[in-house]
Amino acid sequence: MQPKTNFEEYWIVRSFAAILLFGQVWLHLLQGKTYYRKIMQHMVTAGPDSISPVLLVGGFAGMIFTIQTARELVRFGAVDVVGGAFALAFCRELAPILTASIIAGQVGSAFAAEIGTMRVTEQIDALYMLKTDPIDYLVLPRVIACCLMMPLMTVFALVMGILGGVFAAWQFYEVAPEIFLESVRDFLEPSDLFIILLKGFIFGVLVAVIGCSWGLTTNGGAKEVGESATKAVVTSWLSIFIMDFFVSVLLFERIDF
Repeated sequence: MQPKTNFEEYWIVRSFAAILLFGQVWLHLLQGKTYYRKIMQHMVTAGPDSISPVLLVGGFAGMIFTIQTARELVRFGAVDVVGGAFALAFCRELAPILTASIIAGQVGSAFAAEIGTMRVTEQIDALYMLKTDPIDYLVLPRVIACCLMMPLMTVFALVMGILGGVFAAWQFYEVAPEIFLESVRDFLEPSDLFIILLKGFIFGVLVAVIGCSWGLTTNGGAKEVGESATKAVVTSWLSIFIMDFFVSVLLFERIDF
């Protein structure tokens, strides 16, 4: 019986493999060989098939955040800045993170499970026999699909969150929708929208690359496929929060100064 691999060492090795896969993806992208039908298929998976949880979470998160912040601001007579506080926190940070987390749980895990199953059943070896590069056929379409759909899903979550915030502020604290939206417009700058879309793009890369990498490095059987899917989601979440921290510090601090 082989000794169980140390978790930290196992995670570091597979994370390094994900970094190498990221480099291979961009190299293959520059070579221009893509399967457009596969891209469209995965865009449906990362977009329309995931829209319901994204909208639900965005709407309820917007209402919850507004209820918690408006209660304190109204107490101090700062009704006019309820939407501004919402814009600074929810629009800049929560909407991209929540959307990426949902896509990681639904799409990233599916990528890891699908490719992991192909790995343990030797279907990837069959692709090599057919002179088809698995990166071109399996990984690149998924990465492109997530890069295109994640920013769009983030915008949908943002709009739904704003609508939820407007409803909660009006229903529970009698803050007029026009006051809320005016405050959002005053605090949210055009450059913020670009940064939100940039975060969506970066998170899309992370989710797709990590999911595919964990699938490609799966060894064993059905149990290992399930473990790869779970660990891909957890690793994606960690990567999303870490990357969001650095992006926020680098971009928002630079803008403020």
